Amino acid sequence: MIVEPKVKGFICTTAHPKGCAESVRRQIEVAKKKGRVEWPNKTSDGPVKALVIGSSTGYGLASRIAVAYGYGASTIGVAFEKEGRPEKNRTASAGWYNTIAFEEQAKADGLYAKSFNGDGFSDEMKQQVIEAIKADFGQVDIVVYSLAAPRRTVVDPATGESKAVTSVLKTTGEPYTNRTLNLRTNEITEVTVPVANDDEIQATITVMGGDDWEKWIHALDEAGVLADNAVTLAYSYIGPTMTHPIYKDGSIGQAKKDLFETSKRLSEDFSGKGVKAYVSVNKALVTQSSAAIPIVPLYISLLYKVMKAQGVHEGCIEQMVRLYTEKLPAAQTDAEGYIRMDDLEMADSVQNDVKKVWDDVSTETIKEYGDIDGYWEDFYQMFGFRYDNVDYTEDVEI
Repeated sequence: MIVEPKVKGFICTTAHPKGCAESVRRQIEVAKKKGRVEWPNKTSDGPVKALVIGSSTGYGLASRIAVAYGYGASTIGVAFEKEGRPEKNRTASAGWYNTIAFEEQAKADGLYAKSFNGDGFSDEMKQQVIEAIKADFGQVDIVVYSLAAPRRTVVDPATGESKAVTSVLKTTGEPYTNRTLNLRTNEITEVTVPVANDDEIQATITVMGGDDWEKWIHALDEAGVLADNAVTLAYSYIGPTMTHPIYKDGSIGQAKKDLFETSKRLSEDFSGKGVKAYVSVNKALVTQSSAAIPIVPLYISLLYKVMKAQGVHEGCIEQMVRLYTEKLPAAQTDAEGYIRMDDLEMADSVQNDVKKVWDDVSTETIKEYGDIDGYWEDFYQMFGFRYDNVDYTEDVEI
């Protein structure tokens, strides 16, 4: 069928298979250009072995590419994506096509790549992955936890029954009003973000905090497939003061605080094995997750304009290549123990320029002060659209 983008709010309901393959190819080229480095914690012969949980889009996909081509790593990926349904004219999800494209290119380049599609939160998925590690790897040296989902199913310990838990994007303390970019109209409007109650905060922590990451690491260790001196990472964001009420100090921020506490607990619990757990604070980028957060799209548009003008802009893949080839091997952390990949974003020169235009930018001036075209280009390219070397009039197999 001929695949065109169909956008609803902050999501695109179609994905282009050839466009997604082009996205993956370009990311691999960035990693190849950087070149390979030695992984300092390697404890066995053969290639570094990595597990990436949440491996199909955004930072997770970029992480898989960065470790595969930065270390020559063998990788196992876990993601929950939808395959195409031609009988209903429904394309697969972008992550489905991304995963196929990555596996094909990695294998062509002589790299081991295996992927599992299903619920990364579930015990069943953990067991499937463990069996694959036993059969093909023996043990894993790197575990990347980049699972970004709005909900998960948990078992109620009181009743033994399964229940769905959903996260919320709300403030804590009091409502917060600020400016945002309406992605449907490209208009700048005011938005008021409501306050999360205690149950909503706890639900958000359950979904987006460190609980499942911790379960994965313990499951891998108990099965004997977590290597000595292994490293595990999860991702977070802090951002500028204008986004703190909705992010750093909001319901999602409470989950990210729990994630960081989990990293410290994992490093302590597995200190006898030499295992290190880190949280990497990454830059604000257009992702399927960030597009849903009020206020953030406007900030990203202004940020892109400033960082591109200063020559310091990075996309997902540039961030992850720098993380895995520079900061992680050197264990570069701040005083609190975070790896700061947002160092370029949070530089005074960048933040001061963003603040100068924050109060003045309007719907009429968004293209002058913000990189609205760059925002939308990144948005569409997440789903395989707007690549200049892809023929979108072509009938493709979905």
